[in-house]
Amino acid sequence: MIDEKDAMHKIGDLDVFPLCLGGNVFGWTADRERSFQILDAYAGAGGNFLDTADSYSAWVEGNRGGESESIIGEWAEARGNRDDLVIATKGGRHPEHPGLAAATMRAAVDDSLRRLRTDRIDLYFTHFDDPSVPVEEIMTTLDGLVAAGKVRQIGVSNIELDRLQASLEFGEREGRARYVAIQPEYNLVSRGSYEGPRRDLAEKYGLAAVPYYGLASGFLTGKYRPGSTVDSARAGGAARHLETERGRAVLAALDIVAEEQDVPVATVALAWLAAQPTVAAPIASARTLEQLPPLVEAARTTLTPDQLTRLTEASA
Repeated sequence: MIDEKDAMHKIGDLDVFPLCLGGNVFGWTADRERSFQILDAYAGAGGNFLDTADSYSAWVEGNRGGESESIIGEWAEARGNRDDLVIATKGGRHPEHPGLAAATMRAAVDDSLRRLRTDRIDLYFTHFDDPSVPVEEIMTTLDGLVAAGKVRQIGVSNIELDRLQASLEFGEREGRARYVAIQPEYNLVSRGSYEGPRRDLAEKYGLAAVPYYGLASGFLTGKYRPGSTVDSARAGGAARHLETERGRAVLAALDIVAEEQDVPVATVALAWLAAQPTVAAPIASARTLEQLPPLVEAARTTLTPDQLTRLTEASA
């Protein structure tokens, strides 16, 4: 066990546990009772950083969107631990509030606050960019939400490079609220979408990365093997990595390092990600209690330089 205080990483002025618990499964593959159990176990292990979105999980028949936020809000209220948490949510994709127009964003934030049963969102991400809205309008609206105390820090997720750069330049030039975090897709089998110009911008402007798909939809847990069948809503997307030379090479390298470290494969995959430049805390989700310990263990696992190099080379 490591000292909680020493474990925390900085995102702006937020102190976060170096493994962010993804809330995409809450209200989808984990019902309310199981979600509460997972949240209790994560908090009990020293975790304080939760990621969700207002659109989770609108894709499920019978859901409207916001189910994950509602579960997190009910849990935090029931446990009385809101002030101990860093809650990140995202806007722009809720069926009732699509896009990033000013009025839409303000309404979306108010609904997120209501579902989360809180008076502030610690870290608010634009989930997907809205090219129909000038970046100046988006950044000005976010600045207003920060000034109103509804949002503490802002971040950006899926956005084209030129729009990201324009947003960062505007915030710096106008002295408005600035992005402090970026949420890219990034993992051992998907590096190109972040490494390069996007990460260069993050480094230049001091953005902390909070990568999603840190385990490549479960592939990097090691449970997907030739001839295996996995009971998961995301099994199809994960299993396709078995068909690539890179996927097989990464699995082989993960197996060796996991044995050397005496930890699960998922722990090693997340520890590699956590060790990459700009990364503050990878996001990973657990739909069962049994899936959680290997994720939390990543926050307590330090890979050797040689192990990092071997994994990086295997994933090239």
